[in-house]
Amino acid sequence: MQNTETYQPKNKIRIVTAASLFDGHDAAINIMRRIIQASGAEVIHLGHDRSVQDVVDCAIQEDAQAIAMTSYQGGHMEYFKYMHDLLKERGSGHIKIFGGGGGVILPEEIKELHEYGITKIYSPDDGRELGLQGMINDLLSKSDFPTNFNLNGEVSHIQKKDPQSIARVISFAENGYDGAAEVMEKVRTLAANKEVPVLGITGTGGAGKSSLVDELVRRFLLDFEDKYIAIVSVDPSKRKTGGALLGDRIRMNSIRNERVYMRSLATRQSNLALSKYVADAVEVLKAAEYDLIILETSGIGQSDTEIVDHSDLSLYVMTPEYGAATQLEKIDMLDFADIIALNKFDKRGALDALRDVKKQFKRNHKLFEVADDDIPVYGTIASQFNDPGTNNLYKALIDMLKEKTGAELNSKMIPTEEMSEKIYIIPPNRSRYLSEIAENNRNYDKKAREQSEIAQRAYCIKQSVE
Repeated sequence: MQNTETYQPKNKIRIVTAASLFDGHDAAINIMRRIIQASGAEVIHLGHDRSVQDVVDCAIQEDAQAIAMTSYQGGHMEYFKYMHDLLKERGSGHIKIFGGGGGVILPEEIKELHEYGITKIYSPDDGRELGLQGMINDLLSKSDFPTNFNLNGEVSHIQKKDPQSIARVISFAENGYDGAAEVMEKVRTLAANKEVPVLGITGTGGAGKSSLVDELVRRFLLDFEDKYIAIVSVDPSKRKTGGALLGDRIRMNSIRNERVYMRSLATRQSNLALSKYVADAVEVLKAAEYDLIILETSGIGQSDTEIVDHSDLSLYVMTPEYGAATQLEKIDMLDFADIIALNKFDKRGALDALRDVKKQFKRNHKLFEVADDDIPVYGTIASQFNDPGTNNLYKALIDMLKEKTGAELNSKMIPTEEMSEKIYIIPPNRSRYLSEIAENNRNYDKKAREQSEIAQRAYCIKQSVE
C-alpha cells in the first residue's frame, strides 16, 4: 500500500468537528479528526449529537476555517443545507463545510449538496480512490486560507459583544498579522478603564477542570440573569506535528447561551500551559465588557504557576489521587492558589486527602491560627447535579472575586453545610441486586432440570423392575 504524503498547511488551520444531531455514530469522525490533528491542524471537537446551531455558534466563536461533519441519521440534506444557510445569515459564508456519511448519502444527494454550496461531501468512492490521508489532504488544502488577513472595523464592534468581531480580533493577534500591534493598542485603550475580574483555573490533566468550569458557568448564569461571561480555554499543541485537540467544549453544556462566549486556544508551544497570546485574548474580552472572564489552562505539572500572572484569583483543581502526602509539598500551585477544589471527591480516601491538602495549604500560606473549616479547600463532584461541594466552591469564588477586585458580583446563592457525597441510584451494597435475582432464577431452573432428570431415571428403573 502506497503511503500518501501529508499536506503541509501554509496557515494555522482551525477545524470544527462533530457528528450531527440524533447521530450517535462518532467512530468515523473520531478517526478523521485524529488524522486532521496529526496533519498539523487545530481541531475543535464537539463530539456527537450536535445541532446545526451548536456547530455554527462554535465555528464563529472559534474563528474556524472549516466544519467537518459526519451524518448517518438520514437527515443529511436538511442538516447540511440549514448549516450553509445559517452561516451565510450570520455573515460567515467563508467557512467551508465538509461532510461524509458512508453509503447513507447517495450520489445524487451529494451532487445536490455540492450545487447548493457545500464544499465537499466525501463518498465511499472517494475513500477508495484517495484513502483517509488523501481525503484529509483535500480538506486541508481547501481550508488553507487566512480568515481575517485584514480587519474591517471589527475592533469598534467588540463592545457590542459581537462574537464574530471578538473572534476575528483574537485571531488577528494570535496569528501575528501585519498591524496586530496597532490593533491591540486600540483594544488596550478600550479595555483600560474596564475592571473585569479574571478567574484563573489550572490543575493536573484529567482532574475535571472543564467539567468544573461548566458547573461554575451554569451557576453564574442562574445567579446573575443580566451578566455576561467569557471563557478562554487553553490546550497543548503537539510538538511533533503542531496540531492540537481543543476538546473542552465536549464537556461544556452550559455555554449554549447567548450570554456566554468561549474561545479555545492552542499553546503553539509544547512546554507551556498557556498560549503566549492569552493576555491579548483577555484584553479583547475586557474591551468587550464581559462581567467575568474564566481562563482555563491545559493540564500542568507540579512546578507550573503561569496562571497567576494573568488572573485576579486562581483556582487549583486536583483529585484525591495525588499519591503520598509528601507529594503535596512539591506542588508549586499550593503556594499561589487562592482556593483549591479537590474534585472527584467520591474517590476512595477523599476525606483523608481533604485533611492533608488543608494542612499543606495552612503550612504554605502560614495560616496556622485559622480553623480547618475556614481553609479554602473544597471537595467537589463536578459530574453530579447540584453538588453541594460545587455550590460551596462557587459561592466562595464569587465572594473572593468581589472582595479582591471590587466587582459588582452580589451572589444570591445560599450554600448548605453539606459535603459532596456521591448519590447512587442503586446503593453500592445493592449494585448486584438485579444480578443476584437473575442468578437465583438460573440456579432454580438448573436445580429443577437436575431433579427432573433424577425423577426420569428413577421412573425408568421402576418401570424396568416391574
